[in-house]
Amino acid sequence: MSDDDKSDSKNGSKSDGRNDPGEARLRAELPEEVPAAASEAVDGRTADVAAGEVPGPSLTGRQRLVKGLWPPRVTRAQLIVALLLFGLGFGLAVQVASTSDSDGALRGARQEDLVRILDELDDRTQRLEDEKQGLEDQRTELENSSDQAEEARKQTVEKERQLGILAGTVAAQGPGITLTIEDTKGTVEADMLLDAIQELRAAGAEAIQVNGVRVVAGTYLADEDGGGVSVDGNKIDAPYRFKVIGKPQDLEPALNIPGGVVQTLEKEQATATVERADKIVVDALRAAKQPDYARSSSR
Repeated sequence: MSDDDKSDSKNGSKSDGRNDPGEARLRAELPEEVPAAASEAVDGRTADVAAGEVPGPSLTGRQRLVKGLWPPRVTRAQLIVALLLFGLGFGLAVQVASTSDSDGALRGARQEDLVRILDELDDRTQRLEDEKQGLEDQRTELENSSDQAEEARKQTVEKERQLGILAGTVAAQGPGITLTIEDTKGTVEADMLLDAIQELRAAGAEAIQVNGVRVVAGTYLADEDGGGVSVDGNKIDAPYRFKVIGKPQDLEPALNIPGGVVQTLEKEQATATVERADKIVVDALRAAKQPDYARSSSR
């Protein structure tokens, strides 16, 4: 390489172009460089304007939230879950409503009525305790008696008498009440009389007779076509007269509880009268039924 070339190369490497008058003029005529992000934003707005869209104001956070939630985008799984929750809520509402209806009578009861109901429950508990104690005493007598065979015979006779009263095969007498139902409108039906029997049994009735028909565990009632009610196939007409043996202090309140038998009959324009008595005679009998297949298993 010649000395002139070396000199030119050296001078060219030191030159940065700013000393070139043509390059300086060219830079002066070009616009300043725009940052990439700003360029893209300007290009985007330019494209929107070119497409005929007028750029709107920026959305606030609340507006973006509303825009994201509405219109809702519901999937099939979300719809199924919503239906299941609706069905569950409807079922709970129905259950609460039914429970409220059943307890409405007690909520609207007066304080003295609630006290009477509580006393009746206490009396039932006491009767069960007395029955339990009686059975335990019988067992103790059998275990301690010197003549266990004779003691067992006595208890068997007593048990037979008690079962005869329950089965309606023997007459009975004792304290109790008389329930008389007057039905001048003909609105009393068999289920109302059955409710009365059930209430009396729950209150401790030991023997019941309705218009000369003995009521036992298998008694059934039905409405007659021409009016009236049949008890075990025996037609009876109003007034319906119940003779009930039991503790009067338990039997009468059981019929007069709020929403009970007496109030139900009054709603049907019938009247119910309850009278206590020291001696009630239940003398209607039922023939002892011999079982067709069952036999005693005792040896």
